[in-house]
Formats: sequence, C-alpha cells, structure tokens
Amino acid sequence: MKKRNMFIRCFVLMMLIASLVACASTSKQEGAGEYVDDSVITTKVKSLLASDDFLKSFEITVETYKGIVQLSGFVDSQKAVDKAGEIAGGVKGVKSVKNNLNVKK
Repeated sequence: MKKRNMFIRCFVLMMLIASLVACASTSKQEGAGEYVDDSVITTKVKSLLASDDFLKSFEITVETYKGIVQLSGFVDSQKAVDKAGEIAGGVKGVKSVKNNLNVKK
C-alpha cells in the first residue's frame, strides 16, 4: 500500500511538472500567457487603427508576436505609414513595431 501511494504521488508530481513545462515559452513558441497578451495587443491596435478617421479606410493587417507588432498592407501616403506606426507603438505592452506598410503609387 505504501509503495502504491508513493507511486501515485510521484506520478502526480511528474504530471504537474510536465504541464508547467508545456506552458513555458521557448524562443520559437509562445507560452499560453504570451499568446493571450499578444491577442490583447493585436485587438487594441486594430481597434485604434479602425477608430482613427485618417486610417480607418485602409486595410492594415496587424500581427503580434512576443510584444512585437507587425503592420502590413497598403496605404496612400507616408503620413499614413507614420501615423499607423505611432498608434501601434503607443499601445501598452508593445515592445517594438515592424512597420511593413507600403505606399500605393
């Protein structure tokens, strides 16, 4: 009986450790907490871009990975590129912005 209880305790402990390791982030994969944070950042940036009178007519794609926001799409002027980057950079939690917006000619 003692061996069985010891085995169960060890098994539960190993499962707990395995679940914690599975949720940790690596350099190539986000952890669960980082994914949620990135989703919140993406939503905030999209919302701010959509509510801006100057930028709302453009289709700007927003992706976030580990706090780094990437903007892509086409806009009509360099002013729009700069403004979108400024808005994205002002969101709490954003570490940097990769502004890949292109000006239509």
